[in-house]
Amino acid sequence: MMKHQKALVMAGILGLLSIFACVTINIYFPAEEVKSVAGEIVNDIRGQDQNNSAPPPSDDQSSLFRRTLVAFFSSNAWAQDATKVSNPTIRSLKEKMKSRYATMKPHYAKGVLKEGSDGYVALGNTGGLGLKEKRDIGALVDAENSDRKALYLEVAKAMKIDPSQVNKIAEIFAAEWKKTVR
Repeated sequence: MMKHQKALVMAGILGLLSIFACVTINIYFPAEEVKSVAGEIVNDIRGQDQNNSAPPPSDDQSSLFRRTLVAFFSSNAWAQDATKVSNPTIRSLKEKMKSRYATMKPHYAKGVLKEGSDGYVALGNTGGLGLKEKRDIGALVDAENSDRKALYLEVAKAMKIDPSQVNKIAEIFAAEWKKTVR
């Protein structure tokens, strides 16, 4: 009888181990790709395109030959497709956020608004503001954060990232938002 009980206990333990082994799932998170997408989107919204800083091409033949070789042999088009994330919802959110940023920019400069490390806008020093100004800025922050949340979800969907990873996406965007505040 004792042998039979030990066998049952061992079978139970092995059964539990196999269940827990099946539950452990390693979810890949494409951090570098998200960082690239975040940089493009934030620069587009904030109007700070750093990728177009190349000098204009010269007209000499060696330069033309070099550009032709680079265009022919480089995989630049593939790299752009890999990091370019866009759909009608993302484009709409970017346009709303771009127009809102013009209103928000002076508040960043005064320290009334700040970028949180969670990817969302937070109130800073509102001590010198009246009630109406605080209400208006609060509404601005709410609208911006609502659009950011929708943007992060859409980026996750477009990149086929599990929606439970949206907070990681937001944190990566946070670093990009902070780079553009002056």
